[in-house]
This record gives sequence, structure tokens and C-alpha cells, in this order.
Amino acid sequence: MSSDRRIPIDGGRGLTQNPFASLRLDNLPDGSSALPTSIPTPVESKRGKPNKNRGRVDIVRQTAHRGGKTVTVVSGFIGIGLSEKEQLAKRMQQVCGTGGTVKEGRIEIQGDRRDAIARILTEAGFRPVFAGG
Repeated sequence: MSSDRRIPIDGGRGLTQNPFASLRLDNLPDGSSALPTSIPTPVESKRGKPNKNRGRVDIVRQTAHRGGKTVTVVSGFIGIGLSEKEQLAKRMQQVCGTGGTVKEGRIEIQGDRRDAIARILTEAGFRPVFAGG
């Protein structure tokens, strides 16, 4: 093998073109328009007062297809986004002292924590209903 076919490892020559030379830094946002980090307040009604009834949500205790583990599932949310569901799930996890997740529009909390979850949902303006067996 000849020496001219080897790739030099000493760093070689520098870049001949700077790909970032045409970028301008004066058009960047100042960062003051950051996303809010607080928990959103309940949606206001037409009268300008906080909406205390944000709809019915179902609370179900499930053990099927989970290896015998009990999971509390909250479903039936209408009109709220994924970020608010994640904030509610985080609050439920903190109060219950367990793990949980948001999957396919449902909140799943480990263990049978229906009473604590119902209390959190009532404070958030929802009408929790214990569904199933």
C-alpha cells in the first residue's frame, strides 16, 4: 500500500469555506417570549368568571394486561391539550407518590388512587365519575 493513499491525521488543512459566514445574529429573538411554565388557569366562561365545570372525566381501575398490577386510568378529557394533561399527571404523581404517564389521551397512574385523583380533578374544575367495576 502506497503512502499517498493514506488519510493524514495531523489535522490537515483548514476549511476553505465557512458555512456560517452568511448567518446574521441581529435577527435573533431576545428570548422574552418564552413559554409559560405555570399551571394554566381554568378556562373563563362567557360571563368572565372561571369555568368550574370543564366536563366529565372517567376514573377507572384496571388490572387487565398489566401483569396483575393495578393502574388507575383517567379518560374522557374534552377540550384540553397534551401539555395540560401532562401537568395534571405530574400533579397526580406528586400527590399520590407514585409513577404515571400520559398515553393516547389518557392519564395512567400506578396503583389504586381513585380518591386522591378525584380530589385533584375536582380542584381543576372537572367532574370526575368512577366508571367500571
